[in-house]
Amino acid sequence: MPWYVIYTNPKAEKKTASQLEALGIEVYCPLITKIQQWSDRRKKVEIPLFTSYVFVNLEDKDRNAVFAVKGVVRYLYWLGKPATVRQDEIESIKQWTGSGDVADISMEEIKKGDLFEIKEGPFKNHSGFVQQVNKKTIRIRIESIGAMLTIKYN
Repeated sequence: MPWYVIYTNPKAEKKTASQLEALGIEVYCPLITKIQQWSDRRKKVEIPLFTSYVFVNLEDKDRNAVFAVKGVVRYLYWLGKPATVRQDEIESIKQWTGSGDVADISMEEIKKGDLFEIKEGPFKNHSGFVQQVNKKTIRIRIESIGAMLTIKYN
């Protein structure tokens, strides 16, 4: 079964995860411990690793069951399909969060105007600005070489 990514109401990740578990859905909400500073004290608190995201492991036919929980907003989509996460990626996240080495991670969508750094391939170590994001392609303008790069996904 694939792991799907659910977008939740702000600051409702832990509560949403516990309500989904109560429905019998396998849920993973990775948490990290952070020291929170208030004016009068400091305290260790557990916060979600990914703000407003919770992972659920269920069959495609059972995907609508999550909407019975109040904090669920929608599924996260990537390239026109519900975003899925492989089991080994979930295990890696569990390993990272269990090690205590993770301080903070943020996850953002690629959108027009973003600066995009290319880490592999013939344009390695070049960066450019995202010009267009479609279901199957991303177009990037690389000013340093005067080129427009189109990246296609399957």
